[in-house]
Amino acid sequence: MPRQPKKPKIKPTTGKPSPSKNGDPISLRELAEYVGLSPTTLSLVLNDSPKAVSIKKETKERIFRAAREMNYRPNYLARSLRVQKTNTIGVMVPELSDGYSAMVLNGVESALSTAEYFYLTASHLHREDLLEKLPRVLMERQVEGIIAVDTPIRFDPALPVVNVSGHQEIDGVTNVVLNHRHAAELGIGHLYNLGHRRIAAIKGQEFSSDTIIRWETINEAAQKRGIPFDSKLTIQLQGDSPSSEVGYSATKALLATGERFTALFAFNDISAIGAIRALDEMGLRVPADVSVLGFDDIYSAAFHNPALTTIKQPLFEMGSLAATTLLDKLANGKRPDGPTTLSVEPTIIVRQSTARVAEL
Repeated sequence: MPRQPKKPKIKPTTGKPSPSKNGDPISLRELAEYVGLSPTTLSLVLNDSPKAVSIKKETKERIFRAAREMNYRPNYLARSLRVQKTNTIGVMVPELSDGYSAMVLNGVESALSTAEYFYLTASHLHREDLLEKLPRVLMERQVEGIIAVDTPIRFDPALPVVNVSGHQEIDGVTNVVLNHRHAAELGIGHLYNLGHRRIAAIKGQEFSSDTIIRWETINEAAQKRGIPFDSKLTIQLQGDSPSSEVGYSATKALLATGERFTALFAFNDISAIGAIRALDEMGLRVPADVSVLGFDDIYSAAFHNPALTTIKQPLFEMGSLAATTLLDKLANGKRPDGPTTLSVEPTIIVRQSTARVAEL
């Protein structure tokens, strides 16, 4: 007797909508059909709309439970196009490292997350092609505004823009800057009061936004005290590495000149840490033989050996201020007519890398 073909097993229906054959997630309309409510009701609840306050708690719980069961994912792009709002900011930085940029980004992130905004970060690595390209890339991804960090503006600010450490006066751009004159007074004044008169300096790289203003202001502060910088005791950082290697190399070159100095004012903490390594290799003790002063007060400055005396830029606060300023611009719905500058104040953090000059 021939074998009868097996009957196909019939899966019991669950009442759940079937996902589409091409693997796309279920739509809001399909989820609405499953729970027996209108798509509008689901949209109000799932988007936490103020209008959802009138919907019963039990109904909301049923909607959220169904969304979890069906692994529903809202089409955020479609919603953004519909309401003309993405809640996304673009952030341009030179690079991502454990120094300046990271601390500013922490402040940006804190302020944006509180406002339920997301951000996209793009690193330009000081390349001219990326400085021109990345703003377009961010705008194509529908960011509502741009925060630039230590970054020259190479694009037309059609969107609201805030630039941290920006010194270009551009219509529509708000600059968040440090009071560098006060910072220079704090730094040079601290070394001068410790008896230092032969002070070496490490200038920032040419591409850094703060290099010129920082160098000009510390020169002013030194000349005011009758101790102008000796050109033989001044060197500029080379290369675009975010590591302490650039400060190490610069200090090696300074020491190779044979010129004597009792203090070193570094462009930033990263280069100061490299400088201390170079001094140590030459048998010079910090601070007994040479005092070293940094700039920024990055997280690792307090834990270096010796702990680094530094000019503190309130980097977290500068990032937070940039973000809240940009959010205010978006809330107002228009750009200011001209450039705007917001200034923040530095402080000096005295630790173990500076001391009174040794008796000559």
